[in-house]
Amino acid sequence: MSAMEQQSFPKLRQDLCQVCALLYQRGYVASNDGNVSVRAGEGQILVTPSGVSKGRLTPDMLVLCDLEGRVLEGNRHPSSETPMHLLLYRERPDVGAVVHAHPAAATAFAACRRPLDVPYLTEVVSGLGPIPVAPYALPSTPEVPESIRPFVRDHKGVLLANHGALTWGSDLWSAFDRMEQLEHTAKIYCNIALLGDGVPLNEQQVAAIQALEGRYRALAGKRDKEEANG
Repeated sequence: MSAMEQQSFPKLRQDLCQVCALLYQRGYVASNDGNVSVRAGEGQILVTPSGVSKGRLTPDMLVLCDLEGRVLEGNRHPSSETPMHLLLYRERPDVGAVVHAHPAAATAFAACRRPLDVPYLTEVVSGLGPIPVAPYALPSTPEVPESIRPFVRDHKGVLLANHGALTWGSDLWSAFDRMEQLEHTAKIYCNIALLGDGVPLNEQQVAAIQALEGRYRALAGKRDKEEANG
C-alpha cells in the first residue's frame, strides 16, 4: 500500500460516515450536533469536521489529525471537541473509536445530573456497565477533556452534564453500539421512574452476571474449527 493510500484510509472513511448517518437517522444527533473519530494508523485519527450535519457527511469531508490535534490531511476544521477524543486515545491505547452525540433520553439524564448506574438490567451489568456524569464543562474548551479524565479508565461511556453523551470502544461499531445501548438504557430508566417501583439486581445477582462476561465475549467471536465441524 502506498503512503498516499495509507493516509487516505478509504474504508475507514466510509465506515465513519455510515456510523454518522445512523446517528442522524436514529435521532441521536440533530443539525450539526455530535462528533465521531477513529484511529487511523500509528498516531493518527480521522475525525468529523466542524459545522457539518452528520446526515450529510461525505468521506472527503473528514479530517486526518495527529494525537496533538494537528491537521495532517483535509480542507476543513476538525470538530471543536477533538481534544475530548484525543484525551481518550492518549489515556486508553485500547480505544479505537469515540462517539459523542445528544440522544434525547440520555441527554435528559445528563441535564438532571443523574448517572445510569442502578443495576436494573442484566445487559447493562454484563455489557455497558455504570455510566457516570462528568461535571459541567464549557463546550469546545479544555474544560471538557479534563471533565471526563477521571472516568475514562474504568468506564465505557459517560454523560456530559447539560451537554450529551460520550462512548468509546475498540472500533467504530463497538463505540456506536455502546451509544445505542446507552440511549436504550436511558429510555428504560425513564419508564422505570414513571412506574416508580423498579427493583435493582442484588449484589449476588450482579456478581453472577459479571462472572459470565468471559463466556459472552467468547460467544461473540467466531467458532473455532473443532466447533464448526462438530
